[in-house]
Amino acid sequence: MKIAIDGPAASGKSTTAKLIANKLGFVYIDSGAMFRVVTLKWLEKTAGLKSDNDESLLDSILENFNLQFSDNGNSIHLNGERLDDQIRKSVVSQHVSYIASFKNVRDFLLHQQRKLAQAHDVVMDGRDIGTVVFPDAEIKFFLLASAKTRAQRRILDLKALGEDPVLEILINEIEKRDQEDSNREIAPLKKADDAIEIITDDKTKDEVLETMLKEIGKLKV
Repeated sequence: MKIAIDGPAASGKSTTAKLIANKLGFVYIDSGAMFRVVTLKWLEKTAGLKSDNDESLLDSILENFNLQFSDNGNSIHLNGERLDDQIRKSVVSQHVSYIASFKNVRDFLLHQQRKLAQAHDVVMDGRDIGTVVFPDAEIKFFLLASAKTRAQRRILDLKALGEDPVLEILINEIEKRDQEDSNREIAPLKKADDAIEIITDDKTKDEVLETMLKEIGKLKV
């Protein structure tokens, strides 16, 4: 069984996906983390300076790219190096939409995502899981929240990493990323026609989880 959870940044996708995977005994796959790893490696080579050679540079990064998940998807490793904290930093968030716009990156990671799901029941979250990665998923969710709510959630994550974010700046960054993700030519962020939409602003994670589990339970009746 495949469960697809899509939505914009900090809408609650990863939190609920992990909870569902733990509750049902499924494998959790964080597709966004995969794009963040590629972004991190691109940043290490470019310091964030974009160029016309980025497609070729990304090809070279992907040539020796052995991604592995552990702790039921909660930890990600590249060629044996654990990158959990590094990929969550602000500088990665600011550039990940740019890297995700490259077709060679999306094609490579699409293959990886589908391969990871071949032998397991999976919960995968991202922006194009229900529309591109698993259009045949048995159930699809699309989570939404206001930019302010999402920025407030992101502040807590960044403070845990030792950063000192400003709410207004984060709101602007999130709105910019929403626009980039929704308007890119390849696999844009959008709700699948058959996805169940859940607004998470005024819901606790347990309330969102309960709503989703009820919908999943209907499949087994």
